[in-house]
Amino acid sequence: MLSRLMTNWVYGGFLAAFLILALIGVVGRDLPAALVLIALQLPIYMLHEYEEHDDDRFRRFFNALIGGGRELLTVPAVFIINIGGVWLTYLAAIVLAATVDLGFGLIAIYGTLVNAVVHLGAAAAKRSYNPGLATAVILFLPAGIAGLWLVSAAGTTLGFHMLGLTVSIGLHAVIIAYVLVRRRRLAVP
Repeated sequence: MLSRLMTNWVYGGFLAAFLILALIGVVGRDLPAALVLIALQLPIYMLHEYEEHDDDRFRRFFNALIGGGRELLTVPAVFIINIGGVWLTYLAAIVLAATVDLGFGLIAIYGTLVNAVVHLGAAAAKRSYNPGLATAVILFLPAGIAGLWLVSAAGTTLGFHMLGLTVSIGLHAVIIAYVLVRRRRLAVP
C-alpha cells in the first residue's frame, strides 16, 4: 500500500489543491491579504507538482539528464521531498504565519520563488523545457512575488526574510546532497 501511495501521491495532491483553493476562497475573505497569499502557496505548489511529477516525469527526466539513466532520484525520495519537504514545511509555515508571526510565511513564499528560479535556471542552461517549468512561470512567479510584496509591506523583519530564504535554499541543498551521495554510490561519472 505504501508503494502505491509513493507512486501516486501527486494525483491526490492535484485534487486536494482544488479543495484547498475552494476553502481559502471561503475562509480567506476574513483574513489579511498577505496571509491569504501565504496560504495559496501550498495549493499552487500542488498544481505545480502535477505538471512536474505526472507519469513520473520529473524523476525520469532528472535521472536521464543528471544520472545518465541511473536512478539517482528514487520514487521514495521524490515522495519524501514533496510530502515532507514541501507539504509539511508549507503547512508549518502557514500555521506559524497565522498564529505566531506573519513572517514565518516567508518560508513558503521563498520556497516557491527559489523553486521557480531553479526551473528557470535549468531551462536557460539547457535551452529547453523541464517538467514543472510552465507552472513555475505561470503560478510561482506571480504568487511568490505578490506574497513577498504583501508580507514585506506588513513590516516583516529582515530576520524572517533570511529565515525563509535559508530554509528554502537549505531544502534544495539537502536534495543536492542526497543526489551526490547516490551518485557516488552508483559510481555515476
